[in-house]
Amino acid sequence: QVQLVESGGGLVQPGGSLRLSCAASGNIFRVRAMGWYRQTPGKQRELVTTVDTLGSTNYVEAVKGRFTISKDNAKNTMYLQMNSLKPEDTAVYYCNTVSAPFVSWGQGTQVTVSP
Repeated sequence: QVQLVESGGGLVQPGGSLRLSCAASGNIFRVRAMGWYRQTPGKQRELVTTVDTLGSTNYVEAVKGRFTISKDNAKNTMYLQMNSLKPEDTAVYYCNTVSAPFVSWGQGTQVTVSP
């Protein structure tokens, strides 16, 4: 069973940047479309960006132009570059496949955007 570990979150001021990483224990990025999700308390987890096996990407409107998803198959790692961060980006961010079967969810990484 592949395991996913998210890292790179933190506290940043509005307009700042962060780069999240998703490290996989196996070679999942070559064979599955992957995505970054985020969740705030009391709300459902939201898929915000995806990258397929060929590297094609998609973004929800709220992050388009500010977030960039990428992956390094050789390193079994996926990234999320987040620029021009807004308070509404505050959430716990997770990585996972974009469709079933999902990998067991990791701990996520907290992103807090606040003055």
